[in-house]
Amino acid sequence: MLILVSVTGKKMEGLPDVAAFATELKKTLIQYHSIEDDKWRVVKKTKDVTIWRKPSEEFNGHLFKAQGVIDDIVNSVIDNIRPGPCRLDWDSLMTSLDVLEHFEENCCVMRYTTAGQLWNIISPREFVDFSYTVGYKEGLLSCGISLDWSEKRPEFVRGYNHPCGWFCVPLKDTPNQSLLTGYIQTDLRGMIPQSAVDTAMASTLINFYGDLRKVLRKA
Repeated sequence: MLILVSVTGKKMEGLPDVAAFATELKKTLIQYHSIEDDKWRVVKKTKDVTIWRKPSEEFNGHLFKAQGVIDDIVNSVIDNIRPGPCRLDWDSLMTSLDVLEHFEENCCVMRYTTAGQLWNIISPREFVDFSYTVGYKEGLLSCGISLDWSEKRPEFVRGYNHPCGWFCVPLKDTPNQSLLTGYIQTDLRGMIPQSAVDTAMASTLINFYGDLRKVLRKA
């Protein structure tokens, strides 16, 4: 049985009004996207990616923000991020991905697993997420939130993604380049120090941009 948890934390038995659920998720991500710059603290920076964080309002952890320019058009970038076979071809953290249910072309439930991190201090994790991709201004937003899914596999710890997503818009002066901004707040669960989670999350987001750039250069 599928039990969806709304963005406000309310559990819903069975399948809810998917359109309303997706709209609420989109609104939450747009709220994150409008948080003032002075609320964020830089935690990691390379020449082409910056990672910030602030305390999450959803759980006892952090909301991370990542931003960098990608040398490709919006549709190509999001096609590689959204659920589908492309994602496994390049995302070094993700070890499996299955779409469990399609609602429409841009909306689904997926189950995926991630590799161990920090020399396996963080063991492999499993997530079951509701995913929604929608237009945003001149670009696209691909967003998601974890669901309470009753079927569990003992070899994985079940993690939980609070509302998260990726905004991708073309650069004004160079439309063949895209500005990709992500908001991630993941409760990895299990007995892990928060400092280890934060270290892993910042490094994972930096690697995410590197992996994505590599696959797009090959295309």
